[in-house]
Amino acid sequence: MDPSQDRKVVAESGFEIKPVYTAADAAGLDPGRPGEFPFTRGIHPQMYRKQPWTMRQYAGFGTPAQTNERFRSLIAHGQNALNVAFDLPTQLGLDSDDPRAEGEVGRVGMAVDTLDDMERAFEGIPLGKVSTALTINAPALVMLAMHVAAAEKQGVPASEVRGTLQNDILKEFIGRGAWIYPAGPSVRLVADSIEFCAKSAPKYNAVSVCGYHLRESGATPAEEMALAFEIARAYLDAAIARGVAVDDVAGKITFNLNVFGNLWEQVAKFRAGRKRWASIVRDEYRAKDPKSAQLRMLAGGGGGGLTIEEPENNIVRGAYYALAAALGGAQTMALCCYDEAYSIPTEKASLLSLRTMQILAEEVGLCDTADPLGGSYFVEALTAEMEKKIVAAEKEVRALGGMVKAIEEGTIQRKLARQAYESEKRLRAGETPKVGVNRHAVAGAPAPKVETHAYDSASADRKIGDLRDLRARRSSAEVRASLDAVRRAAGGTANLVPPILEAVKARATVGEICGTLKDVFGEFQEPRF
Repeated sequence: MDPSQDRKVVAESGFEIKPVYTAADAAGLDPGRPGEFPFTRGIHPQMYRKQPWTMRQYAGFGTPAQTNERFRSLIAHGQNALNVAFDLPTQLGLDSDDPRAEGEVGRVGMAVDTLDDMERAFEGIPLGKVSTALTINAPALVMLAMHVAAAEKQGVPASEVRGTLQNDILKEFIGRGAWIYPAGPSVRLVADSIEFCAKSAPKYNAVSVCGYHLRESGATPAEEMALAFEIARAYLDAAIARGVAVDDVAGKITFNLNVFGNLWEQVAKFRAGRKRWASIVRDEYRAKDPKSAQLRMLAGGGGGGLTIEEPENNIVRGAYYALAAALGGAQTMALCCYDEAYSIPTEKASLLSLRTMQILAEEVGLCDTADPLGGSYFVEALTAEMEKKIVAAEKEVRALGGMVKAIEEGTIQRKLARQAYESEKRLRAGETPKVGVNRHAVAGAPAPKVETHAYDSASADRKIGDLRDLRARRSSAEVRASLDAVRRAAGGTANLVPPILEAVKARATVGEICGTLKDVFGEFQEPRF
């Protein structure tokens, strides 16, 4: 017998893959119909047959004016929604002229200091029609307020603004580190956004829970889903505790999920995740509206799977990631670009990723029928195995006292850091195959010549100059009064969105508003490992 036939194949999530699947493996595993509880086969009856997935490429760099040009280009090429990247100072609640922001203004995203910047970024883009995702977390309420105020200037009321706020601060403590306030006050801010959107901006998704970053930080595909669900529980519980009905909350929480690695495991992850989330919302939270139990997801482009070595291979990888997302039933895609392993994507790379999704949707038949893998012995068996792993990982978090406590004590961070380390060791040892890196690599090949995004220090200087000009012409008295109102609300129990909305209209800056909140809440102290 060929020895290769005896090799053991184990999915990253920990279950074994059999060499052959038969009807016996799928016995009793009826996935139901698309559009019906538990939504294993998709949340809509006809899925892409009726409407393809939304194509929402991640974009933003330099000044708001430069980002506006990229937005307009993507829309002109057929993109139907936006996904905004902010620079690191903005993500950390710092103004562009803060000494700590030196060298980082506009480097990895758009620099935003005031409402004027948000208005420039969306100039000529109808905010009542174009759905916009804001990839921001610790200062999320400030960006929400700016988005609403910019729409109002276009004549679009808050009730008609279509958007999604990433606003998943708990994953920042685990996976990215762009935090400001301690975990407790941070969850309060998320609850404020949920409550505001439920009452005043019903077309706005207040939170996008990011399993994506947990996966990049060392989580297995099953753990990615489980930890995301446990984070979502924390936000649900915080909003419900202040009197918001579950049916006004659950339907406004979306998920940003990763898609790299084994194609079949990714498809099973999405299918099992939909089923599990539906059960949590309906059976545990007692939601009455069927739509509340639908897991609405953006499948991120799997940047963790890209390589600097032979970067053109990433074009192929990206196409398969998009295929997995489509076969798994994603509602939205933000496909990674081939150069994201080493740089902010060029316009050419962004367009190529957009064209990849358009080819899948319009040429190769991905939109012909709902859940084309439904009923496969293999896929249904994997979906069942994946669900078991997800539930087991959820129970581990519960045993630790819940997600907030586990984060405050550093338990989750330590676990994923260890797993990420072990994963990298397996990659370097060749145990995890990576074509062009540890498989089929050309011996002695020179380092790849890649084009990186040049940092425009002149643009950063202009941005700082614009901010200083605004400080000189705004009403200092109005700014002080608005920040005092934010401080009073932060010290009590009032929803913080309304006073922050007035502060941004007075041209208070991101740094001033976040600094005011930090004076009240303090800062998160990272647990010692």
